[in-house]
Amino acid sequence: MKRWTSFALHLAMIVVFTSFGSFSVTKKESPKVPESLRVTLELEPIVLQQQKTPVEEIAVNPPFLGKSFNGFKEALAFKESQGRYHIVNTLGYLGKYQFGKNTLRLMGVYDIQGFLQDAALQEKMFEINVARNKWILRRDIKRFNGKRIRGIEITESGILAAAHLAGAGNVKKYLRSYGKNDVADAYGTTISKYMKKFAGYDVSEILQKRNAKV
Repeated sequence: MKRWTSFALHLAMIVVFTSFGSFSVTKKESPKVPESLRVTLELEPIVLQQQKTPVEEIAVNPPFLGKSFNGFKEALAFKESQGRYHIVNTLGYLGKYQFGKNTLRLMGVYDIQGFLQDAALQEKMFEINVARNKWILRRDIKRFNGKRIRGIEITESGILAAAHLAGAGNVKKYLRSYGKNDVADAYGTTISKYMKKFAGYDVSEILQKRNAKV
């Protein structure tokens, strides 16, 4: 019995150890990435920075005051100088409406610095210049108003804007050549562009005047 008991005890212990030994702990391995999919570049961290837009790059829209004479002159002033009274461009043109010195003298203004400082004088000067160009171009306005030249509708306000840009004499040549003599200013702006851009404004409140002066 002792011998049998000892044998049975040993047999039971063998069974127990054999049972526990059948379980093994497997080591968890990370999945392998194929060489073709590995990223070999060294990536730099992205730092977001606040962008600052220079003042001169901010889009500014011209004031829209309808199709009245006031709307006409403000739209034209914005194109010329963005409506600034004290500006002098690289070619020496002056003020809100960018008048040349010869034009100023022709209409009785000789104090250039005083002109730049006087907003009321600049506004008056613009109206006088429109009245003067109306007189010079009176026959052409009557003849071409409402017609089309090379796809552009010709209007009184377009004619007067073009005269402000290039002079009444050049506008006459443009109209009478039916658009062949389309001159441009020093910055490349053409008569036809002003004809189109400033068409359709009501400029009837300014009457034509011969030899208009301040």
